[in-house]
Amino acid sequence: MLKLTGSLSVNDFYKIIFINNPIQLDKSVFQTIENSFNFLKTFSENKTIYGVNTGFGPMAQYKIADTDRIQLQYNLIRSHASGTGNPIDPQYVKAAMLARLNTLSLGNSGVHKSVVELMSELINRNIIPLIYEHGGVGASGDLVQLAHLALVLIGEGEVFYKDELRPTKEVFEIENLNPITVVLREGIALMNGTSVMTGIGIVNTINTRQLLNWTVLCSSAINEIVEAYDDHLSAELNHAKRHKGQHKIAEQMRANLSDSKLTRKREDYLYNKEQDVTVFEEKVQEYYSLRCVPQILGPVLDTLDSVENILIEEVNSANDNPIVNVEKQNVYHGGNFHGDYVSLEMDKLKLVVTKMSMLAERQLNYLLNPSLNNILPAFVNLGTLGLNFGMQGVQFTATSTTAENQTLSNPMYVHSIPNNNDNQDVVSMGTNAALITKKVIENTYEVVAIEMITIIQAIEYLEIQDKVSSKTKKMYEAIRNLVPAFKEDVIMYPYVNKVKGFIMNHENNI
Repeated sequence: MLKLTGSLSVNDFYKIIFINNPIQLDKSVFQTIENSFNFLKTFSENKTIYGVNTGFGPMAQYKIADTDRIQLQYNLIRSHASGTGNPIDPQYVKAAMLARLNTLSLGNSGVHKSVVELMSELINRNIIPLIYEHGGVGASGDLVQLAHLALVLIGEGEVFYKDELRPTKEVFEIENLNPITVVLREGIALMNGTSVMTGIGIVNTINTRQLLNWTVLCSSAINEIVEAYDDHLSAELNHAKRHKGQHKIAEQMRANLSDSKLTRKREDYLYNKEQDVTVFEEKVQEYYSLRCVPQILGPVLDTLDSVENILIEEVNSANDNPIVNVEKQNVYHGGNFHGDYVSLEMDKLKLVVTKMSMLAERQLNYLLNPSLNNILPAFVNLGTLGLNFGMQGVQFTATSTTAENQTLSNPMYVHSIPNNNDNQDVVSMGTNAALITKKVIENTYEVVAIEMITIIQAIEYLEIQDKVSSKTKKMYEAIRNLVPAFKEDVIMYPYVNKVKGFIMNHENNI
């Protein structure tokens, strides 16, 4: 049982979302929420408080009668539950729920305690609201997507329950759950915020870190396959530049290759004597996709670390409007729900993930082209050249998927279409940015899966299973369990999907 106190880490998200650790709110959280609720209830008497006794957005100029306050919240939720397109994967919705639960736990929203009680139960029981991809502009937060969450909390809408989409009312009856108590501003408090884009974003960072580790492992293995000189991975060379990410990637590759019998020392071959030749038969330096991996993946790691920090700051922040401050005995109106921080970070993340797919595609091409590697048959074809095709067909998939990533990497951060009667005149498009980044990450897993199968075939052809590093050997054995060595042509898509599923669901600790 993971006790929540209003401060979450990426590791907490991993435990709750990926391992299904149950959660429990600390007693202090309930006290904070009760204090906030009681203060707002008293403070809002005889005052004009946005979303308590006013309309919303450009309709805030209209005062709402006390007798209509509760209906106002229900009207807001129902009218804005207007998402379309594909359902967001339940794993990402669960992360959004956790993010929203955490920000409400800070006591800056004035919600009734039933909100966090029910949200905790839904998370623990894996009852996941149906939320659609389309609808959020990320200005007053994820209004449309969070309205679908709020809809479930008032006992309406639909949920994913035991892998089925079912009416919320039906599932609540089965699980003996009651809808939330709407008293003051439970509707707007649930909907005003960046929790969907942030929840998706944090899952994106977790998946990216795992993907990066696999990409480093593949890059290490290719250096073995071609018996590359290892000085481009040396601490001396890489520490001549001051970037931490570059240092860490080079160090990780050195660790991966520490017991390899294939990588070579330049001093043993080129520094020990001057060779009396006009043209060297072997390359003096490798192609950039092999030699510059620390310089290419270092910025990926540095960016990923930075993105994680910003997203965790966001998830542990109050991103509601207005902000209830019990200590100052005041309510402050502003724009903490604006999603520009998340939108920008998602654009940064998808850029560097796209670069990872480009690196994997170029490394793949290097293995498939005998004019480049000079040691492998065309398309790493273990069968009969001309009659069989090896990895030729699946390269098209890697190339087209990488090209899609390059197009998807155009930024959302600088896309803003005014809406809401121009009340929301500058918007973040943060949820779109997070969802597109999710797609780019999933695409890159496909490209890396194809590269990985090719690496295994190359090791098979060269018969170097006992010479590669122990780390590469473990990867070889894990993938070989999924994809048998093939000389005759086989239908490739089931194998690509198997490997993609494996590397998405297994940390690089094989």
